[in-house]
Amino acid sequence: MNAQARFTHMEDGSADDWAIIAQDFVAYAKQLPDRILTHLKLLDGDFGGFPVDRLTHSLQTATRAHQDGRDEEYVICALLHDIGDTLGSYNHPDIAAAILKPFVSPDYHWMVEKHGIFQGYYFFHHLGMDRHLREQFKDHPQYLATIEFCAKYDAAAFDPEFQNLPLEFFEPMLRRVFAQPKQSIYTAAMDRQSA
Repeated sequence: MNAQARFTHMEDGSADDWAIIAQDFVAYAKQLPDRILTHLKLLDGDFGGFPVDRLTHSLQTATRAHQDGRDEEYVICALLHDIGDTLGSYNHPDIAAAILKPFVSPDYHWMVEKHGIFQGYYFFHHLGMDRHLREQFKDHPQYLATIEFCAKYDAAAFDPEFQNLPLEFFEPMLRRVFAQPKQSIYTAAMDRQSA
């Protein structure tokens, strides 16, 4: 068993306690890509009434983005955009965006976070909702890019005949994107622990 902090309330933690926690955090954080891959596999076989299961949809979205020459961050955003479906039935974009936020650009983060509203353009009216909800963001710099993401990659990724790339193809990209956070309050602490 690894060393453990001794406090029972955080206010009583010492520098030694937090050094132990920080060391374990670094090791645990390095396993994030493995946990993401495991969670993505939960989408396999989960159709939810769609023509393809959620994993296939994610792979098709990422494959289309990759084939279109998008950069690795974008492709991984496409791969993970619906990873929140299993735990966030009512807010899946928020979950995907939270996972991606430390590792991708603010523009890509915004695109993933808002894709549910933008995707609604294709079906909200069939459910008695306003398909034009995305218009509230018409002045945002990522408005057109998010429309494009949904139109070219997300909305088009329900084709049972489409030959998507396998999850294993995207694994090295995912590991590179999640290798080091670009923005996190914990980055400085991780850098000290890794040195």
